[in-house]
Amino acid sequence: MKPSWNKARRVLCVRLDSLGDVLMCTPAMRALRDSLPGRALTLLASPGGGAVAPYLPEVERVLEYEAPWIKSSTTHPPKADIAFAARLRAHRFDAAVIFTSYSQSALPAAFLCHLAGIPLRLAHCRENPYRMLTDWAPETEPERLVRHEVRRQLDLVASIGCRTEITRLSFALREPDLDRVAQRLAELGIKQGQPWILLHPGASAPSRRYPPRHWAELIRQLSDRLGWPMVVTGAAHETPLADEIRDASGVPVHSLTGMLGLGEMGAALKLATIAVSNNTGPAHIAAAVGTPLVDLYALTNPQHTPWQVRHRVLYHDVPCRFCLKSVCPEGHNDCLAKIPPARVVEAVCSLLEPEMQGAAAHPLRRRSAAPHAA
Repeated sequence: MKPSWNKARRVLCVRLDSLGDVLMCTPAMRALRDSLPGRALTLLASPGGGAVAPYLPEVERVLEYEAPWIKSSTTHPPKADIAFAARLRAHRFDAAVIFTSYSQSALPAAFLCHLAGIPLRLAHCRENPYRMLTDWAPETEPERLVRHEVRRQLDLVASIGCRTEITRLSFALREPDLDRVAQRLAELGIKQGQPWILLHPGASAPSRRYPPRHWAELIRQLSDRLGWPMVVTGAAHETPLADEIRDASGVPVHSLTGMLGLGEMGAALKLATIAVSNNTGPAHIAAAVGTPLVDLYALTNPQHTPWQVRHRVLYHDVPCRFCLKSVCPEGHNDCLAKIPPARVVEAVCSLLEPEMQGAAAHPLRRRSAAPHAA
């Protein structure tokens, strides 16, 4: 490990966007923690991202902050940011590692950590950060090879000599959550050991949502092909979406939408035989708990495919791929809308075939190339 980091025992890990982004940092956080005996990590996250902290064994505590440079944050006065810097200073952190995607700047968070008096500060940065960062990994994406988000963060901490042999995502399941979900499934008539399919049709960004009419047709075709029980999941505000899909499908399908906490969502994904999801937080939880996944992958970003789990990534290639937009700028969402439901059914069945139990598709590699569908 880099000598200047040899005594950094109290480390702040900064990831200020979504839950899925935090999950994709967990292998790098593991590398940080395990590189120095007694090192303790604190996660600085948005309220949404920080919700996953209780399920991350690498993290000792979490601080929540709605950073004004993150699109999901709410408006607050500048004095709140100054007050938060003082709050960070009171923790007397030895170092901060700022995790960002290549489309984000680390400099606002670096300045916050500078104001908080954190002596060591590591991040990727495109421009020369001068004194904002003490350890700087030059930003090479997307002009060169675009790395998977997990690999990007592993490479960041490797630049100061922190590595790990265990590079899977973290999500610690709890027995009470598993028991509660098993009981809910039993109430739906799904017995222990019986195969069933979890369907997650929601996503925070409209550009990452497979059309409801396609979900309904997918359910019909899965019912005809497999005849397995199907369970729709989602947040409480997605109940109308789940009801619309169920009603349009015309076949029996269960719903646990709005009924599962985050730990129970992880448990449901663990207990499912296979999951079908838009590319959103539950897709990364599925990867963390090892459940085979069909990922309906909007071509907004190239680097967020499922990590180290059997999966199929489905998309329709479009000239406007990798737009980085939450709302389709072309107004058609063709990268998802043109995926036929029959193709999704075939992907599900291929993951269930014994001869298809090998490694999943490789992460996306280049911005100039479309994702490789598996």
